[in-house]
Amino acid sequence: MMDFPEPDASVLEKEIAGLKRTRNAVILAHLYQRPSVQRIADFVGDTLELTRRTLEADAEIIVFCGVHCMAETAAILNPQKTILLPELSARCALAEFAPAEAVRQRAQALGSEVAVVSYIHSTADLKAESTICCTSANAVRVVQSLEQERILFVPDRNMASFVAEQTTRDIIPWDGHCYVHDPNISTGVIRELQRLHPNAVVMAHPECNAGVRRLAHFVGGPSRMLDFVAASDSLGFIVGAEEGLLHPLRERNPRKRFYSTGSVCSSMRLTTLASVRLALDRMSDVVRVPQEVRERAAVALNRMLEL
Repeated sequence: MMDFPEPDASVLEKEIAGLKRTRNAVILAHLYQRPSVQRIADFVGDTLELTRRTLEADAEIIVFCGVHCMAETAAILNPQKTILLPELSARCALAEFAPAEAVRQRAQALGSEVAVVSYIHSTADLKAESTICCTSANAVRVVQSLEQERILFVPDRNMASFVAEQTTRDIIPWDGHCYVHDPNISTGVIRELQRLHPNAVVMAHPECNAGVRRLAHFVGGPSRMLDFVAASDSLGFIVGAEEGLLHPLRERNPRKRFYSTGSVCSSMRLTTLASVRLALDRMSDVVRVPQEVRERAAVALNRMLEL
């Protein structure tokens, strides 16, 4: 993975450490962040792990190195804390597929017996319209926990089909997708990597399309990929996920080899050491969620966390 060095990186790291102490702040980073940002974080994890860490963090300020909808989730669950997003323009393309009002109208048309399950990569407004939220790590369990047989699953159609394959529920998918995992990670890309590395184990994110998932030996979110690799005797892995995941995979498994599909999230790449330092210094990149939206969205998120 390419991670171009920032000018004065060592100086920035020291300044960030000092500002953290002064501000009583903690830095959380998603597994898809660039390696330099992952290295200065207090905790690095997938979306579910980061969500739990925001609740556990003994700090007044949370610097969330990820995309906007993730920082919104932190703000929903932690109204007493200040949530900083170093790059406010870091938006999740998947979340933009499902406007809250359109989902509300669709759910009403389907009737009261339908549950709305929103993937956590969705806006605060959409979470407020949802019965419950889920992540890639717990989507199947969340759906199986519901009394309703019909599920409107938003906004990712591939995650919806992944869940439908593993449950008996009537899953109604929303027609959204994450460009990082589909179409950037395609069956053609995977087959070419298999040709080059015939003994490598294929891993795929559930946001990949069904064709890619069928080629995979293992399907799961980023934290589950890390666990799978750690437990595996295999020495080579094709990683069907965003390229940032290669950094923790290599750090934790130095004797194993990882082959990238080359798919990068441009929004995840926006955050740098310089932007983290600036956010802490100026305290200007604050993510806020209106109280009425926050309260309704918190219900859906807490239902998920209670599982």
